[in-house]
Amino acid sequence: MNIHFIDWLIPIAILILMIGICGIARILNKSVADFLAANRMGGRYLLAVGQGMAGLGAISIAANFEKYYQAGFSAFWWAKMVAPIGLILALTGFVVYRYRETRAMTMAQFFEMRYSHNFRIFSGILAWTSGILNYGIFPAVSARFIIYFTGLPTQVNFAGFTVPTLAIVMFILLSIALLMVSLGGQISVMIADMIQGQFVNIAMLIILALLFVNMSWPEVLEGLRHAPPGQSRINPFEQSKITDFNMWFFVMLGILQVYGTRAWQGSQGYNAAARNPHEAKMANILGEFRGMVTTFVILLVPIFIFAYLHLDKFSGEAAIVAENLAHINDSQIEKQMLVPMALGQILPVGVIGLFTAVILMAAVSTDNTYLHSWGSIFIQDVVLPLRKKKKKISTRAHMWLLRISIFSVAVFGFTWSLYFPLNEYIYMYFQITGAIYLGGAGAAIIGGLYWKRGTAGGAWAAMITGSILAVSGIVLRNVIWPKLLPDWKLAHPDFGFLQSLPETFPLNGMQMSFISAMLAVSAYVIFSLLSKKPPANMDKLLHRGAYSDEPKFEAAVKDLGAPRSKTHLILKRLGINDDFTKGDRVIYFLKIAWVMFFVLAFIIGTIINAIHPIPNHVWEWWWGFIVIISVVASVVTVIWFLWGGFRNLGVLIRTLSSEERNEGDDGSVSEEEKVQ
Repeated sequence: MNIHFIDWLIPIAILILMIGICGIARILNKSVADFLAANRMGGRYLLAVGQGMAGLGAISIAANFEKYYQAGFSAFWWAKMVAPIGLILALTGFVVYRYRETRAMTMAQFFEMRYSHNFRIFSGILAWTSGILNYGIFPAVSARFIIYFTGLPTQVNFAGFTVPTLAIVMFILLSIALLMVSLGGQISVMIADMIQGQFVNIAMLIILALLFVNMSWPEVLEGLRHAPPGQSRINPFEQSKITDFNMWFFVMLGILQVYGTRAWQGSQGYNAAARNPHEAKMANILGEFRGMVTTFVILLVPIFIFAYLHLDKFSGEAAIVAENLAHINDSQIEKQMLVPMALGQILPVGVIGLFTAVILMAAVSTDNTYLHSWGSIFIQDVVLPLRKKKKKISTRAHMWLLRISIFSVAVFGFTWSLYFPLNEYIYMYFQITGAIYLGGAGAAIIGGLYWKRGTAGGAWAAMITGSILAVSGIVLRNVIWPKLLPDWKLAHPDFGFLQSLPETFPLNGMQMSFISAMLAVSAYVIFSLLSKKPPANMDKLLHRGAYSDEPKFEAAVKDLGAPRSKTHLILKRLGINDDFTKGDRVIYFLKIAWVMFFVLAFIIGTIINAIHPIPNHVWEWWWGFIVIISVVASVVTVIWFLWGGFRNLGVLIRTLSSEERNEGDDGSVSEEEKVQ
């Protein structure tokens, strides 16, 4: 085993603490709205840290380790090409703000309010089916990460039986996540994820410091220089043998990023949990600052490991890593586990426990969020809307239905991971399962929130068109097309369609996704325009104007007719409305300055390199500068979000302890709430 007994004490102690905190959250959980969306009482920092932690799965860490080990700093450079799109989405609150204004607790509930009852059920079934299949391999990937990093045996003998360690670790992780969700629903999820997120940020800072203690920056650069020709980890314009970037790839990527905003429902509890639309928007703006240290460390760790394995100084340690990797009988898992295994050689006792705790928390935080989301969606958007009796069930019965559904998702994830672990072809599996819902969801969401002429007919057409085309394109590429090739051979009869990835197919995955999305949008527009239904009442949907019941929004609406200065009008166009405080404006412009610094550097650097290639020593200086400012910013943001997160947590607990609950706020939609 790589891990010392002392190292196990850290993750075990943290998980026990989390379970205890969730027990306290159980006392605050008094209604369906509490269970589904923390009664919509989440503050910006609580949401930003919690949702960020929910998205930091062990599978994401493994994938990014592999990516940055292969591409180094260059991957960071090319990512800035689409950074302006993410900036615009965050600053404008695109989809996020208006969705929170609807006060829906699931996306399908919004669909019923905007379109129809039947469309809610249909979209709920698609979202749930797509979601649980997508989630089905998460437990296995997370468990494998822990097993190979800590050096656990792949099998254990128990009472005369040989039990796979994979099953034991999955059972433990899912049991902890299930307990968290069952005790307090979204309240437990949000509090646990926030505290785990704060711990992970601090742990990442410690790991970052130890990386520099073990290896100086000149040594890192020296190790990176050992990259083969055409595979530079330093110069992004010398990567011809790693990947092929072109303008159209990033154009399509940017458009799909807009199209898919908030479409995936893996964290739907967070989508509805903000205290108000402005807090939801600010949480989105704060997202990049919140994840700064985690993102930076996930970038630097594989870069340090690459240097570590290519320097003569560490040749003995590199040989040990190579020997450990040789025991893995799977080439893809070997690639994924290379960085974690090497990291285990660098980190000392105690800090290995910290990183193990990070991986455990990343796994549990993703599990509890996904279990809550898919379990809730099945009850809220499929089971209850299908009930013939219109009489509402009791709050107690409703929450028990939710818990049973969540438990069923956990059982499915455990069983599916054992039966179909899929450790080699994760990306293709995600593409297939996600396409079931995402192919047409973007058109229905954006059209429903921003176009009053959008109709139920358009939504049906978009969802059916996008989903069928997306899934059909993948089946055509991976099932039908390979059989048409003369040298086709099915090496794995059971799941061969996942492993038949023909290089000669006319379209790649990005192009197929783009075409599906554009045709779904076209179907939405055409069928909506053909409909004779009157425009939807958007003020009613978004609780604006005469339909607002919040004093501050009423005051803002009444004040619209007042004279405005040019400065106010400019700020309004930039997305700064009357809800912004002076502090909010500082955060807003700080966000713009941080992102645009890297964007302008990307543009200027690309232009200069096109005129005269930038030498490697200049790139080395540049990455050293980026490391310095990123380290400073990481320390500042960790302290900043510690203060903000626990401050929001205190407000949440006080509010939920005294707030009166509305028993009718259970995700159902009355006739009065429908807008079309």
